[in-house]
Amino acid sequence: MQRLALFDLDNTLIDLDAAFVVWATEFAAERGLEAEAVDWLIALDQEGLPHREAFFARTRERFELPDPVEELWAAYRARMPLLVHCRTEVLTGLSELREAGWRVAIVTNGTADNQLGKIEHTGLADVVDGYALSGAEGIRKPETGLFDVAARRCGLTLAAGGWMIGDRLGADVAGGRAAGLRTIWVNRGGQPKPEHGADHVVSDVVEAMSILRTQEGPR
Repeated sequence: MQRLALFDLDNTLIDLDAAFVVWATEFAAERGLEAEAVDWLIALDQEGLPHREAFFARTRERFELPDPVEELWAAYRARMPLLVHCRTEVLTGLSELREAGWRVAIVTNGTADNQLGKIEHTGLADVVDGYALSGAEGIRKPETGLFDVAARRCGLTLAAGGWMIGDRLGADVAGGRAAGLRTIWVNRGGQPKPEHGADHVVSDVVEAMSILRTQEGPR
């Protein structure tokens, strides 16, 4: 198996949930919303709506905001890349994988401006070989085409296998398996472990990197 490691972005390499709490607090304060607004926004985010436009449509209605949904969504995309952070040990771990002969890429769903902004702002762009963004490619995980784009950005193909690491059972684990990759599920929230199908389960992406470093494979 070739040394190809594909990583999800949100809540795998970066803690998007923590950044969202900061954003929600700022959003409520800027608009003079009641104290319960932050909890409401967090709960709505955790519902897992299919797209942020739906999130902001609900938010606009709930708080009777004058701003068009498109403007709320655009402001979020501009702000969020400045709120996310990538831990030093994660950046170091990715660099060490590449030094050990791994090719590393990010595979993420989301709008191109938002996701690329996060990758560049956090320094991740400097420690990976490439990335595949659904908003830029017109393909979303778990569709295997997005994994294929990421592999090719690394100068490889999916035919020789590799690994996919992420926190979403559907998009990352099932999608990675469908693409012929071994998978590591980052179970950050200590969720019950259903029939997940992952080769390994970890609570932090740094643990996943440690597993990869033990794997045999051609350089």
